Amino acid sequence: MATSSSTNFEPNVTEFIEEAYERCGLELRTGYDLKTAIRSVNLMLAEWANRGLNQWTIDQSTQTVTQGTTEYALNANVIDILDVVVRRTVNSTQTDISMSRVGRSEYLNIPNKETQARPTQYFFDKSVVPVLKVWPAPENSTDILVFNKIIRMDDADEPTNTMDMPFRFYPCFVAGLSYYLSLKKAPQLTPQLKAFYEEEFRRAADQDEDRASFKIRPKIRMN
Repeated sequence: MATSSSTNFEPNVTEFIEEAYERCGLELRTGYDLKTAIRSVNLMLAEWANRGLNQWTIDQSTQTVTQGTTEYALNANVIDILDVVVRRTVNSTQTDISMSRVGRSEYLNIPNKETQARPTQYFFDKSVVPVLKVWPAPENSTDILVFNKIIRMDDADEPTNTMDMPFRFYPCFVAGLSYYLSLKKAPQLTPQLKAFYEEEFRRAADQDEDRASFKIRPKIRMN
């Protein structure tokens, strides 16, 4: 028996919504049914941003520093910063030097934020317009901040759009949308669909983890 030799299954927004309605024992019938479902999709994507790391939403960016400037506004679609390095080039040799993350209180308690040197610490201010703050203030205007950021997923604006996610998250997406729609359309199914959604999300999230190995070395002190 021949297989399809095809790996291009990619439902659009309407097809995901139809599947979710069917899991609620309903049918997508009216334009308002579609509109309210798309709204639920976008609210669920906001919830996913609060659940943590999704590997496909990681992007790498650079920011050339300005001497004495400690704050750099980022795009509003940035949810979080995972890590930052300072990239310095001397005699055509490029070196990336890691920076450590500090919290809001630690950054506030730095006594002199205008001290200039190579930046060694950063604070990510999760305001409406997110800001990356560094310390010490850059001592030149040639170093480059290189950082991995988590960005917001694309909205489900149009019924014919496809979703911004890998295929392995399709079951989780449909399960979550079924749960969200049940809150409005089939509350008797909500507990069951919520449990299934959590199971699917946990399975997908476990698969989406980094597989890099790491070593733990205990520090032993001899008295």
